[in-house]
Amino acid sequence: MEVLRPQLIRIGGRIYRKNPIQEQTYQHEEEDEDFYQGLMECADEPCDGYDVVQTQQGFQCTVKAPSLLYKHIVGKRGDTRKKLEAETKTSISIPKPGQEGEIVITGQHRSGVISARTRIDVLLLTFRRKQPFTHFLSFFLNEVEVQERFLKFQEEVLEKCSMDHGVDSTIFQNPKKLHLTIGMLVLLSEQEIQQTCEMLKQCKEEFIDDIAGGKPLEVEMEGIEYMNDDPGMVDVLYAKVHMKDGSNRLQELVDRVLERFQASGLIVKEWNSVKLHATVMNTLFRKDPNAEGRYNLYTADGKYIFKERESFDGRNILKLFENFYFGTLKLNSIHISQRFTVDSFGNYASCGQIDFS
Repeated sequence: MEVLRPQLIRIGGRIYRKNPIQEQTYQHEEEDEDFYQGLMECADEPCDGYDVVQTQQGFQCTVKAPSLLYKHIVGKRGDTRKKLEAETKTSISIPKPGQEGEIVITGQHRSGVISARTRIDVLLLTFRRKQPFTHFLSFFLNEVEVQERFLKFQEEVLEKCSMDHGVDSTIFQNPKKLHLTIGMLVLLSEQEIQQTCEMLKQCKEEFIDDIAGGKPLEVEMEGIEYMNDDPGMVDVLYAKVHMKDGSNRLQELVDRVLERFQASGLIVKEWNSVKLHATVMNTLFRKDPNAEGRYNLYTADGKYIFKERESFDGRNILKLFENFYFGTLKLNSIHISQRFTVDSFGNYASCGQIDFS
């Protein structure tokens, strides 16, 4: 990470800088005694926007968090909680492992409670970001016509370009899983899945109905493009997606959904706009047909995954199939798709959806 462009953490309307040096040497979050101190360097300015209640014993504030993340607030042998309590002069009550509930912070001084809450939020967000993505917002692009055209594309590419370096049948997408991703999610409890469903419903009521007009959006999948800079060493090739009527309604809709979910904290802010695309070839599929691209970054315990991949020469494919037509689709639903799952139709299982009509 560049020194002048550090990772930023947004909490309660404020932006905190995260120290990248500590993270480079960090291996096991529960065993590294210096990790807590390094992480707290970005939380030395507390946010006063929390809901702190005055009680007979002093002040109290609650934090909602999935039980999977409790251990990161407790720390090994309870060391992290002890340090938090000692440095902020508070008492922190955390539900037992496996039990859902609220983290309760109490203290004699409001400033100490706020400081503890800020530090807990930084810890929760940091370790949430180390969890592998579990779900994603998506449109299904697997209508029969498109699947058939995709298989035709695969057949012709293998017929005309199989002699090009790295091109073989293993790197093609499963046609039943063709989709357009709006944003990636880390949902660690049923409550968070329900929260995502409610957020989608709000989006529908507030702006999706106006943009879609109560009808499916008719789009076309046409043309191909590649992700990286060198067409001779491609890892991801995708089909472009656009509105059939030439309007910008699909882009406007997905960008506003992304913006709303970023503002809520359900999606980490990385981009201001959604890239409308459907992956058709990915070199990660070569060794793992269930791989899901750049999103395989961390294991559940926060260890970085390095995925070795063999790029392919895409120059002839791009030249011969630059304007390949995959077909027309009617997008009528946004799904909360669960990674590494398959429904009865061979697509990703959906945990919830909203329909346009």
